[in-house]
Order: sequence, then C-alpha cells, then structure tokens
Amino acid sequence: MLAQPVYTLVNQQNGNLSFKIFAFDNTSYFDHIQRNNYFTIIIITDGKGMAKVDFCEYAFGADTLFAFYPYQPFMLTSTSAISGFAIQFHHDFFCIYRHHKEIASNGILFNNIYQQPFISLHQNTRTTLVHLVDEIIGELKTESLQRDEMIVSYLKILLVHATRIKMEQQSGQLNTSAADTHIGVVQNLKAAIEENFRLKHSAGDYAMLLNLSLNALARITKNHFNKTLSDLIAERIIIEAKRELYLTNKTVKEIAYELGYDDEYYFSRFFKAKTDVSPQLYRDTIGFNRGGS
Repeated sequence: MLAQPVYTLVNQQNGNLSFKIFAFDNTSYFDHIQRNNYFTIIIITDGKGMAKVDFCEYAFGADTLFAFYPYQPFMLTSTSAISGFAIQFHHDFFCIYRHHKEIASNGILFNNIYQQPFISLHQNTRTTLVHLVDEIIGELKTESLQRDEMIVSYLKILLVHATRIKMEQQSGQLNTSAADTHIGVVQNLKAAIEENFRLKHSAGDYAMLLNLSLNALARITKNHFNKTLSDLIAERIIIEAKRELYLTNKTVKEIAYELGYDDEYYFSRFFKAKTDVSPQLYRDTIGFNRGGS
C-alpha cells in the first residue's frame, strides 16, 4: 500500500495546523476517536462502513461527505475497501463563524444538532467537489502569489456547494416526513429548544412546554434524532458557548451566567464533560482573537 501524499499549511506564528488535505485508501486515519481542534471535511468516494459520531452510529457508503466541527468526537470504520479525501482547517485559516452570512454553513453543515453529520452526493456534485479538491492540491504544490487566498476561495466554494446540498436534502426530508404523526412534535421541540436553551436545561422542562409525558417525548426524540433529549439540549448549549468563547472577549463566568449557570465552575465541568477540554483551553486552541472579534 503506497503512502498517500499529505499537503499541510502551518501557522507560522504558533506552529499549529492551519490547513491540511490528503487522499486516503483506508480508515487508519480515523479508526479511533478523533477530537480535533479544527474542522474536518471527509469525502468518501468508494467503499462503505460505519461512523460513530457524538456516540451515535450511522452506516455510510460511497459518495458521502462528512462535516465535523472542532472537538466533535468521531471515528470511521470500513466494511469494504474505502477511499476518499480529507480536508482539515483551523479557525485561524478560515473562520466559519465570521463567514456565516456568506456561506450559511454554520448551523447547517456544521454545528447542526438536528441533522445527521453527513450528506449524500450525486455523481455530478461529487465530481464538482473532487475537482475543487484537485484545485486546492494544485495550489499547495506551488509557491504562487496569494496561494493561501486562492485556497481559501476554493474552500469557501466547496463549503457553499456542500451547504446547498445539505439544505436541499433537509427540504426533501421534511417533505417526505410530512405524513409522520410526530413531525409536528419534532418541529415544536426544535423551536422550544432554540427559544429556551439558555434558561431551561432539563428534559422535563421541554416535556412540560410541549404538554407531553417525558417518556413519550424521549421516544420521539430518540427515533427522530438518534439522540436523547438531554443530549440534544446539552449540545445546543455547548454550541452557543463555543460561539461566545470564540467571537467575544466575555469571561467564562459571564458566558456561563448568560447560558443559565450561576456557578462558573459547574458550567466549566459541564463544558469539559461534553467537549473533553475546558472553556479556556477551547478558547486558546481554537484561536480566539480579541482584535478580530
């Protein structure tokens, strides 16, 4: 088995990874739990296997694109010969949060607690994405003028394409689920979490809001999202905490209070339990920039 070339850009100020792209022909890169401090895009071109993401399991096949946000736990195992491409980039290189209005990917492609963390690709869309990967690799092989700017441009186009596909698939899933007797409950639950996650943290709170028994709501949540209701609420809180840690210079205590936690240390323990790092370490390793916020 020949070693696949890996192309990497390093932040010259701190020596950390800025951007990396490589082809793979097995899952050895991803066959153990990953908790990376950068975004990861994985395009499966051939093969099939199982993905373990946030402790949920999903089957996948060829023509699948995964999108993982920083510190999201995931691993891939194959059940047949597998190949594809991986792109990894740090916030410092391309900030999803700051490009949110331009590409609408944060909350759709990444940080989407209500949808599975992958999309299916048609042949033409796979061809388009692989072409963009080839263009990026071509830039990385050169020392041309404004090389990094060109790579960022290609990366942004790739993310726009992937986001469009995910939006189309979400719309299709909503239409095919219209006859589902639980779809109204699911939509009401999503709205309730978005409106109340800063104040209401327990599963029982949302059962009361929706006038359902806790057991009934828990079953619907597990069947639809493949997650527990408590996990869904916790993930939404963590996503908001990450945004605040990255985009503002608020103290951890201030962020904790705004998210409904009077005890900063309890919040920090909660954050670390869900992300494997403390709020301060998350801020430091993701690349918090007071001057750029």
